Amino acid sequence: MTATAIRQSRARQEELGQFFTAPPVAGFMASMFGPLPPVVRLLDAGAGAGALTLAFVDRCCEGGDGVRAIDATLYELDREVLESLNSTMRECQRRCTNAGIDFTFTIHSADFIREMSAALAGGLFGETPPVFDAAIANPPYRKISTDSPERRALRSVGVETSNLYTGFIALIQRLLVAAGQLVAITPRSFCNGPYFRPFRADLLRTLELRRLHVFESRQAAFREDNVLQENIIFHAVKGRRQPDEIVVSSSSGQSGDAVSESAVPFAEIVHPHDDEKFIHIPSDASHAIAKASLNGLSASLSSLGVTVSTGRVVDFRLKDSLCKEPMQGTVPLLYPCHFNGGTVHWPKPEARKPNAILDNEETRPWLVPSGMYLLTKRFTSKEERRRLVACLFDPDQVKAERIGFENHLNYFHANGQGLERNLAVGLFAFLNSTVVDQYFRRFSGHTQVNATDLRTLAYPDRDTLQAMGRAIGSLDLSQTEIDQLVTKHIHAC
Repeated sequence: MTATAIRQSRARQEELGQFFTAPPVAGFMASMFGPLPPVVRLLDAGAGAGALTLAFVDRCCEGGDGVRAIDATLYELDREVLESLNSTMRECQRRCTNAGIDFTFTIHSADFIREMSAALAGGLFGETPPVFDAAIANPPYRKISTDSPERRALRSVGVETSNLYTGFIALIQRLLVAAGQLVAITPRSFCNGPYFRPFRADLLRTLELRRLHVFESRQAAFREDNVLQENIIFHAVKGRRQPDEIVVSSSSGQSGDAVSESAVPFAEIVHPHDDEKFIHIPSDASHAIAKASLNGLSASLSSLGVTVSTGRVVDFRLKDSLCKEPMQGTVPLLYPCHFNGGTVHWPKPEARKPNAILDNEETRPWLVPSGMYLLTKRFTSKEERRRLVACLFDPDQVKAERIGFENHLNYFHANGQGLERNLAVGLFAFLNSTVVDQYFRRFSGHTQVNATDLRTLAYPDRDTLQAMGRAIGSLDLSQTEIDQLVTKHIHAC
């Protein structure tokens, strides 16, 4: 394939949100199904070239379940892979015949979301939606805008979500019969954050989670694609009661590598009193240790009198007010690039981002009064060793009456004002600790840190945070020094 053809193929994949499943991953997914009925109605939505259905067929052909027939329904919108998909289904027929299993299939070259939403919405002349005993899925991953046809279709059946993959899963779970099984590989992003809260609530209300599998490498599942999201595989059964325990497993993603697994109380996966329904996945020992270390903390940001907000300045909306360098009539504008260890380095003339914003009637609603603020990056690069990266804005270091925090920052404040110094420094140490970073990774599999994520954390009480703040003479601490300080104080809580 020429370089141009490869680029065109990649561009088309990105447009459709396609990430094809490697055979070893497909085989592993198929192995996660529990006992199956003698006649299996199988759904493969977003089937691609058919790797998942082929893996499912191989699993059934190995015997043990007494499967006598498989009726596969496949949806694939990309016409360029339909010939390959049809060829794979013929191979499935051949393998099933050899194993004494009847195999039939139907390929729909149609939009799964629009077609199934219409069927589920019903209406006087609507078709009765199909039902399935099993579904195996690697749904497309692409954001969908509020006014898109997909979003409107999903909304017609009570599904509110912002990505194709969660839309697919929401529809699939509605098509399963009672006790029907779903195995899916998806980005991990639905496990936390405000945008996926309705989806999490819907998922946990409809499906019993039986197993969660994570990969040790971010790119393990899709090595040929530029995938920044961590991916997980989950096995779930249609039902309304969550199990007492759930199996959590992990592997490198390499073919033939060992899989480690453990049984974890479901209450540790979804905390009973968590209104956000975050899904925690303790994929290694450090995550479990982090949870144990933070279990004794009971303070919340609200009980500390602290709020965390997303930076107000959306630069492209105020671009005529931005200045490369500070000058008369401007105030500091801070971006993640101004982080310098534990403090803010401003101005930064060599930065590509502007350093200042005009202070006038138009911009003032988006500025905050000067004070001591704790800042965190909303997005970290995959090369950074920590997901949570915090630094302090010290008004003694940057003199200004007001400041602008750009939208890629979160800032901690007290009712719109700066924080008391020792409290801010204590929070700085706590959020930059390894134990908090490991705890955060239990529910966040991507490089985004939402303000909602920070609100859900448990914090040390005010006295403990202030004591940590008083104990820090300089913010130029090593990671070991931060960890020792935080461990000492939270264990004394």
